[in-house]
Formats: sequence, structure tokens, C-alpha cells
Amino acid sequence: MVKIAFVTGVTGQDGSYLIELLLEKQYIVWGTLRRSSTINTTRINHIFDNKNLILRYGDLSDTSSLVNIFHEIKNTYENTLSCLEIYNLAAQSHVKVSFDMPEYTGNVDGLGTLRILEAIRISGLQNKARFYQASTSELYGKVVETPQTETTPFYPRSPYGVAKLYAYWIVKNYREAYGMYACNGILFNHGGPRRGPRFVTRKITIALGKILRGEQKDLVVGNLNAQRDWGHAKDYVYGMWLMLQKDEPDDYILSMNEVHSVRDFIEKAFEYKGIEIKWSGEGVNEVGKNKETGEILIRVDAKYFRPTEVDLLWGDNTKAIEKLGWKPTYTFEKLVHEMVDHDF
Repeated sequence: MVKIAFVTGVTGQDGSYLIELLLEKQYIVWGTLRRSSTINTTRINHIFDNKNLILRYGDLSDTSSLVNIFHEIKNTYENTLSCLEIYNLAAQSHVKVSFDMPEYTGNVDGLGTLRILEAIRISGLQNKARFYQASTSELYGKVVETPQTETTPFYPRSPYGVAKLYAYWIVKNYREAYGMYACNGILFNHGGPRRGPRFVTRKITIALGKILRGEQKDLVVGNLNAQRDWGHAKDYVYGMWLMLQKDEPDDYILSMNEVHSVRDFIEKAFEYKGIEIKWSGEGVNEVGKNKETGEILIRVDAKYFRPTEVDLLWGDNTKAIEKLGWKPTYTFEKLVHEMVDHDF
């Protein structure tokens, strides 16, 4: 039986890794592209011409585009479609930007998920679809317990987190109200060489590369003490796939079950290239110097702080390991080194 998947957000970090995985597993993958005046397919250019990758223009703000794609999939595989795996990875995914664009973030990240679920029902696919929703550790925000589990109460601290909270609960509602196979993957921070340049980890490794090449003097960041549970996107998209292979739908955390601060990430990245960072000062006046030369390489700027900070996100991955058989293959150090190598 032919294996079919539909993926939103195929041009993003997670989307590109996921469609690689699905193509390796002999799926026919349908994906959505947002219309843009500039080329935005950089992450999938190497598989763009794969005969099993079918791309259509679509947007989470436009229900009709989603319904049309589902109807096309249904009609194309009318006699062979027994299961359609749907992965919703599209989003306005930058937390800081969500404060600048709260309405757009809510429309795409929150209502966009509802539109996909409704498009599944309108298309008559609810009994054949298995739906994965990309939830986030930002749901926990101002955490009430550490580490966070699947039963930890949520307390989002950004428009992004609030929009994702709506998406999380609408998925559970459709699962319970309509018997739909629908899962939430509560993914903690994950990155890699394909992470967007506005995210702090990639910002660090890009800046380090430029400093080493003499193209930039220093790295300017926000909250050095924010602590996150960082893994590699390759491991996490495999966990997404595992969730849709179970007999019954459920919600799972994917995390490394360990935390590192932004300061740790910086130190590990620079250390990998032979530079030991020595810190001095406090708050926005803190700087990181090359211990050997005294040159200032790291500065802090208040404009990169969020209006409401999230200090600590630390996920308990026990359920995913025990129920899914998921096990991450990348360590924190291996993740940092791969990103530094890529940007150097």
C-alpha cells in the first residue's frame, strides 16, 4: 500500500528534515509552499526535483487552499489511500517577533491549526488522517514545576506561546469530539545547521564564524542566563514520525532532559575553536572577553530581551522513550560542534 504524507512548513528547519526522513522511508510527500516574491526553498533545493515530493501553494491563513489540496490527494489516491499522515509544522515560530506581530501569530499558529483540522473533516478524511501538531515547550512559560512533563500545567509568556496553547487544546478537542487521530508533540528547543539565523543558537554560530574570518568584531545577545533544553532537529522529526505510528493517538514531550544556558552555548561554541571566554560586569554591562587577548567578543543589549522572559525550560522525555522507543542520538556538544562547523 502506498504511503502518503502531507507536511506544512516544508521549507523550514523541521520540515526539511522531516521530508528527507519520509522520502527515505518511501513515502510520497505532499507539501505546502507559501507564495513569496523571493526564493524560500533553500533548505529543500537538494530534493526539490524528487519525483515523490509534490508541492502546492497553500497557507494556514487560507482554508480553501488546504481543502483543495486534501481533495486533490483524496482524488489522486481514491482506491489506494488507507492512511494520510499530516504533519503541521508551519508557524510564525519566533517568540520575540510574536510580540511585534501578535495578531498574525495568533491567526497562523492558533487558528491555522483549526483550519487544517476542519479541512480534514470537510474533505471527508477524518477516518483516514493521522494528524501531528507541532506544539512547543513555550506552552510552559513561567514554569510551575521542573522538569516539565506532559501533565505540567501551562503558563505561556508570549503571544507565540498563547497561540500554540490554543492549537494544543483544539487538537485535543477534535481528538475527543470527533475521534480523530490527532497528536501534540511538545518539542523543547531543537536546532542544527538549518536553524534560522534570527534564533539565538544560530546567531551565535554565525557570529563566531564571522569573527574567526575577520568579518565581524563581536556577538551581541540578550539574556545570557536563559536556560533551555536543546536537542537536534533530526532526532526530533524522527520522534514526530514515531508518534503517528502508534495504534492510539497521544501527546508526547521530546527533549534531552538536560538544560544549558545561552552562556553555556556561547562558551561551548567558542571553546570548540580554541577561544576561552572570560566574563566580567553584570546585566546589560556584562561582556565576554577572549581570556588570552582580552578582546571583547560578547556584548549584551537590552533590545534582545523579551517583554516577559522565560527563564528555564527543561523537559522530561520519559514518556517518549518508554512509549515510543524514541532515543536522541545527538548530544548537546555534538549539536554545537555541527553548527559551528557549518557556519565556519
